[in-house]
Order: sequence, then structure tokens, then C-alpha cells
Amino acid sequence: MTDRTIAVLDGWRKSSYSNDEGGSCLEVLDHHPSGVPVRDSKNPHGPALLFSAAGWSAFVRALKADA
Repeated sequence: MTDRTIAVLDGWRKSSYSNDEGGSCLEVLDHHPSGVPVRDSKNPHGPALLFSAAGWSAFVRALKADA
């Protein structure tokens, strides 16, 4: 069985679109060897999604193009 735990706990950064008013917030972890982990900033000990670097870049480009 493959271990899917994201062991690195330091270095998460919050989206620049997040605020302290309890809105939808996410955090990403840069420089992770397996890809780009993304988690809900309101639940930092909960699960994280792991995107490939290419998948994450495509997602961010799509968001910026739609803005």
C-alpha cells in the first residue's frame, strides 16, 4: 500500500484571496517532492488534495484567465 500522508507540516501559505472573515480559504504547500498539496485553511489537520505540478499550474492559469 502506498503512503499518501503529507508529512511536511511547515511552509503552508494561505491564498492571497483569503481573509479573516471565515470565507472560503485554502492553503498550498510549496516545494513538496510529490506535487502541490492543497488544504482547507479552516481545517489544517484535515485532509489535503495532492495535485501534480502541471495540474496545479493549469488550474491556476484557468482561474487567472477567468478573472
